[in-house]
Amino acid sequence: MTSSDNSAALGIPLDEDFPEIRESVRRICADYPGAYWRQLDEESAYPSAFVQAMTDAGFLAALIPEEYGGAGLPLRAAGVILEEVHASGGSAGAAHAQMYTMGTVLRHGSPEQKYQYLPEIAAGRLRLQAFGVTEPTTGTDTTKLKTRAVRDGDSYVVNGQKIWTSRALYSDLMMLLARTTPVDQVKRKTDGLSVFLVDMRQAVGNGMTIRPIKAMVNHNTTEVFFDNLRIPASSLIGEEGKGFRYILDGMNAERILVSHESIGDAKWFTRTSVKYANERRVFDRPIGQNQGIQFPIAKAYAQMLAAELMLRKAAAMFQAGRPCGEEANLSKLLSAEAAWEAGEACMQTHGGFAYAREYDIERKWREARVQRTAPVSTNLILAYVAEHVLGLPRSY
Repeated sequence: MTSSDNSAALGIPLDEDFPEIRESVRRICADYPGAYWRQLDEESAYPSAFVQAMTDAGFLAALIPEEYGGAGLPLRAAGVILEEVHASGGSAGAAHAQMYTMGTVLRHGSPEQKYQYLPEIAAGRLRLQAFGVTEPTTGTDTTKLKTRAVRDGDSYVVNGQKIWTSRALYSDLMMLLARTTPVDQVKRKTDGLSVFLVDMRQAVGNGMTIRPIKAMVNHNTTEVFFDNLRIPASSLIGEEGKGFRYILDGMNAERILVSHESIGDAKWFTRTSVKYANERRVFDRPIGQNQGIQFPIAKAYAQMLAAELMLRKAAAMFQAGRPCGEEANLSKLLSAEAAWEAGEACMQTHGGFAYAREYDIERKWREARVQRTAPVSTNLILAYVAEHVLGLPRSY
């Protein structure tokens, strides 16, 4: 089977897909131009109005099945929504977790939990934006996390700390990964971890403390402290001790979705570069006539298209229920690198003006850089490919 035949079999369109969704997102984003995002960036503020507009349009419920009040769209459609937000010059980082974090409840929650929470999340009456996994001392070594949840009758008592928990101050619910069995008491280090859905409205001030972290980008990130926080036993998602598997189950979807944001960034940078290179005149000629300007833009554009093709394949494989760890990870790697190269070309094209905030380039440049670190770093992706795809020895 040829490459094109394989693409057709997976249902990968050759033209721009989901045009109606794209146009609807563009119309919403037109009401939130660069000045809106610049003001938020200066104030480290949350884009409440934008998030509400996306919620009202039903876009943040794109992946929730119709039986729970969502749109029941495929993963690619949800990715297109995020892509268009970034291609318009905005940032979906304030809202994207609402799309995929609920997947743990959808796939592993009880029927009661699904009908209690998913319709409320779909309607926008509840926000599930916070995902408590990373800790200060363990980082990406998730199996060594120290936050403990100890069963006490009809409750669990939680103690520990999470960091880089974005949107915690603007979320009603938190998906929390904690150890329920000490690591020295399990056969495999991935055992003994459990997932909880924590009602933050009840937890804050009763054992949960949230502190904002001032960061290079306005992602409203925080550190969260748990001091004898008591949560109902019904907060447990699925079976106790199997939480690591549940978290892994959603990582491919997350990586595919956020890769769309990088593609959107790359498109914004490229469009911005081309426009300025055609308009800016130095030595009585447009600077876009110079190969020193043309080549970096063209090369970044080529990288973006290649990354987009891998991303479309990953989304199609995910939707078809086929294993897609390689494709999801490579999409994340390639799209983040493409956005970064497009950002570099845009910075160089604009010269000193790129540093002026009114052009929005330096803000987008900072935001695009995050994707090379989070939610998974490029080095960890390379380690995954080396071991699980190429068969090289495990490096960590």
